[in-house]
Amino acid sequence: MTRSHPLTALVCSWAPLRSPLRGGLQAAVLTVAFAAAVMPASGRAAEPAPNIVIFLVDDMGVMDTSVPFLTDADGQPKRYPLNDYYRTPHMERLAARGIRFSDCSAMSVCSPTRVSIMTGQNAARHRTTNWINPDKDNGGPSGPPQWNWTGLKRGDVTLAALLRAGGYRTIHVGKGHFGPRDAQGADPLNLGFEINVGGASFGAPGSYYGQENYGHGTKRVGNAVPHLEKYHGTETFLTEALTIEATSHVTAAVRADRPFFLYLSHYAVHAPFQSDPRFAEHYRNSGKPAPAQAFATLIEGMDKSLGDLLDHLETLGVAENTLVFFLGDNGSDAPLGHQHEVACAAPLRGRKGSHYEGGTRVPLIAAWAKPKADHPHQKRLPIRAGGIQSQPAAVYDLFPTILALVDIESPSNHVLDGARLDTLLAGRRDSRRGETFLMHYPHAPHRSDYFTCYRAGPWKVIYHYFPTGVSDNSHYQLFHLSEDPFEQQNLALAQAGELRRMMRGLIDALEKQDAAYPVDEDGVTPVKPKLP
Repeated sequence: MTRSHPLTALVCSWAPLRSPLRGGLQAAVLTVAFAAAVMPASGRAAEPAPNIVIFLVDDMGVMDTSVPFLTDADGQPKRYPLNDYYRTPHMERLAARGIRFSDCSAMSVCSPTRVSIMTGQNAARHRTTNWINPDKDNGGPSGPPQWNWTGLKRGDVTLAALLRAGGYRTIHVGKGHFGPRDAQGADPLNLGFEINVGGASFGAPGSYYGQENYGHGTKRVGNAVPHLEKYHGTETFLTEALTIEATSHVTAAVRADRPFFLYLSHYAVHAPFQSDPRFAEHYRNSGKPAPAQAFATLIEGMDKSLGDLLDHLETLGVAENTLVFFLGDNGSDAPLGHQHEVACAAPLRGRKGSHYEGGTRVPLIAAWAKPKADHPHQKRLPIRAGGIQSQPAAVYDLFPTILALVDIESPSNHVLDGARLDTLLAGRRDSRRGETFLMHYPHAPHRSDYFTCYRAGPWKVIYHYFPTGVSDNSHYQLFHLSEDPFEQQNLALAQAGELRRMMRGLIDALEKQDAAYPVDEDGVTPVKPKLP
């Protein structure tokens, strides 16, 4: 039950959601009632509900920032050359106010992560295991016929829907990519958002330039960003236009005395790598190729957006009551080097779409927009300012963390894979958390094809359903990330017992989440992982 919303009662009902193939996304009917003013058990008066911001950056990996996320042997932040290339002063500002995670995992491509944030579920469970092609099923030649290409639908249990039922003004600004063009998930308004600016079925913008109408009237009209006509023909870069819209809708929510959930999901820093002219001069003499310079300007423009938002929250007087989660949706896609080597995410190996850590490790910063130790909600969810947390987390952990803070329960028959981050946000280890992560990609073609990764403690195993030269012509790769964080030494042959143990964990995790598998040449028979 929320502690603040002025409605005497608010009822939200979900129709039956999905077929049994969708596992935990079924729910019959959910009714949520909320009182006008709630007196908590402690007897203190109700406080205004905390505002929530998820600031999501497309294709931003953990190394695409001046903030050092990776740590040394003593657990202290360690800078690498890429940290000195990028300019993200407002990420530095946010990190100083909160805690950053050195080991946060996402799915290796965008739509699976986005659905996971909204549902609190692993992609293997919700089965949107690939990025969603807006116009055709892109499961791949041997991809599972049962994968969830259509993504989210009206009536699905989502973070936005639950918060809206709890009285929040739910604001979607930027990239959606929750469903294909003719499906319900193409429009975030069907998924619990009250407001949608810019969200549609596609993942890459037609253009970042206002002079090109963000793709309208160009060869990329199929990816033209909607709802921004007022900026057409101007010099307003897409990132800036979305920021203006986001701050405008936040202002309206505050003036209406409504708590808000802002999901600001930038198209940046996804291709096309079009240079943001506001920052181009900063990288002109970097020695990097033009596409990499353009990528860096997209990073800096995104960072300016973060700074503008933080400033705006302070101007409105709501910063102390606003919780901000900053994160990326998959590993880096910086145009720097080979996709399976130590290059664009150096010192991590790999990039977006690959089975290495460079494909799945993302930045995560959690902070109150303006720390104040005696603020009631900040006392309830304390966040260690300037902290760094090395215990692993995952993108689907945001769902239960946010709902717990605002006293809203998820339906009992909606299975969660995420776990609350409260203890980790305070800068402590949580011995109750299982340090496992499953990344299932039964598709092709991409940087890596038809694979599943499974992490448990320091160990990571990758199973390749159809071995190729990428996997050394073997089904198996095994790494010890504590001793070999950059995945240079495959221990599959040297550690046969450990490989077998990890493969049992991988197989068990897939079965528990009712995963869909690649298929044999007949297009029907599932190809499941084999124990070595």
